[in-house]
Amino acid sequence: MKGYFITFEGPDGSGKTTQIGLLKDYLKEIGFEVVVTREPGGTSIGEAIREIILDSAYGEMTPVTEMLLYAAARAQHVDELIKPALESGKIVLCDRFVDSSLAYQGFGRGLGIELIERVNKVALNGINPDMTFFFDLDPKEGLKRGQARGEGVDRLELESMDFHQRVYDGFNGLCLRYPDRFKRVDASMGIHDIHKETINRILQLLKDKK
Repeated sequence: MKGYFITFEGPDGSGKTTQIGLLKDYLKEIGFEVVVTREPGGTSIGEAIREIILDSAYGEMTPVTEMLLYAAARAQHVDELIKPALESGKIVLCDRFVDSSLAYQGFGRGLGIELIERVNKVALNGINPDMTFFFDLDPKEGLKRGQARGEGVDRLELESMDFHQRVYDGFNGLCLRYPDRFKRVDASMGIHDIHKETINRILQLLKDKK
């Protein structure tokens, strides 16, 4: 039995992590085995690459280097964690996946989505999300929320508002490019309302895939 791969995208501060935690608890309560993971990261190698990518000390990192580091972490993530979990019938909830590379490096860095897709084809190893939630939130509000957490600012958060706007526009473009897979969620709603909407979407996915 193949499992289900559900990814969560959106600006920093859009509430993805909170909703993933709530969904994990709900899905476990109704009898599913659930794996929660994130990108970059998810494996020991991926987490080490994450430290490099997000470290504000590496401001000289080029867009191509950044793209390749994300793809390297993703290749390990897919082979070591995601693919085995799906093959064993589990539901995988992933905080960011390849669509973040399309938005951040493809649109934000201006590398173009065609290049990102070509580079990531090997890393994905045939794995694509069954459903992707886009937590739609104005990037200015997202950054404000992120700063309010008081966890420090990473290298990407230090980028200009123009960069974050390009990333946001990129996500909107992906929603249009992949309308069957992307599900837009108004991330300015309350936590309970967002949780209810995501549950309904996932239950429909489980019903349709049976």
